[in-house]
Amino acid sequence: MGWKLFRRKKLRSPELGAQAANSVGAESLPMQDTRAAIEELSKVVKNDPEAVEIYLALGSLYRSQGEIERAIQIRNSLIVRPGLDSEFKARAWFELGRDFRRGGFLDRAEHAFGQARELIGDTEEIHLEMARLASERSSFQEAADAYARLDLPLPRAHYLVRHAQECYTAGDESHGHKALKKAVKAFSGSVEAWLEMVIQAYRRGSTAKVVSSLREGLEEVEPGIRFALLEGLYQDVVKAERMREQRVGDDHDWAGSCPTKELVEAVIPLLEELEPDVLLYYYGARLLLKNRDVDQAMSWFEKTLVLYPDFWLARLELFDLSQSEQTITKFFRQQLKFFMDRAREVRRFYCGNCGLKRDTLFFICPRCRSWHSIKFRKDFSQ
Repeated sequence: MGWKLFRRKKLRSPELGAQAANSVGAESLPMQDTRAAIEELSKVVKNDPEAVEIYLALGSLYRSQGEIERAIQIRNSLIVRPGLDSEFKARAWFELGRDFRRGGFLDRAEHAFGQARELIGDTEEIHLEMARLASERSSFQEAADAYARLDLPLPRAHYLVRHAQECYTAGDESHGHKALKKAVKAFSGSVEAWLEMVIQAYRRGSTAKVVSSLREGLEEVEPGIRFALLEGLYQDVVKAERMREQRVGDDHDWAGSCPTKELVEAVIPLLEELEPDVLLYYYGARLLLKNRDVDQAMSWFEKTLVLYPDFWLARLELFDLSQSEQTITKFFRQQLKFFMDRAREVRRFYCGNCGLKRDTLFFICPRCRSWHSIKFRKDFSQ
């Protein structure tokens, strides 16, 4: 078939693993001139109703614009056409399946892909769509198995982690641990797998395991996204402290979590062992503030500015910490607090592929579906 995906060799490094996943996993964004292309193709189709390839392309353009019903109508008109070549009919069924998946009709999508498979057999494209269907149904183990057949270790590891999270939520720690080990074995650069290991160790109160998992993760994960390990851990510490302050009892995930002081005193020496890095210093400073070690936290924020003078968040925190040394009016202090609080709400993360901004971690871009494309906005202009 002319529409088979290209063959890939097994890749091991985190960067190449992400490239392999994105080569088939990311979906292109609609171009600004899509509407003009639709109009031109519609004119051609009117003049040549037998132009099957144009029909297929026109349907895909409608889908990219979110006009799912019109895309479906085009596919169905092809499928029922008498004497249509089996290859074109298979393609029409396949594209119909993608239309249904885009529209959220997952059962119909599965049926359409099944019809395409009956006509042309199993193809890599069909396997990929079935993997996506499994993930959208939250059938994470099935999705992991499907990506394993496609020889895509990064997505496989991701959905093994999602399966592990389900196990932990259900109280099945044994299967959760096994799923995480499989995820790391499948793709050693899986930042989500290492983060889940760190978080589970933190919630169980094992500071030693937190440090050992964090050390391994920082070594294995691609340097550009290592910050996600510390961001995830820091947010879990915040949640644990909130639960303790609310005194909600022992019926929550953080009831047995590591004491903050013990955790910080164990993690900071680990960060000091590593090569100087802006974001590692930044998160080290945030953890030190959780331990109420203001002087050392300020020192770590200052280290980030030595490495990257335009790092706006470090300047923001240093400015906030130095307010107590300034003589300012109550009104001015209130206004500063207002603007500081708003500044902290600025979205800190963005997708390096499409530019989407988010204020929480993501491992698959919600817009362009690229894997491990998350970046930290060190420069406010990013």
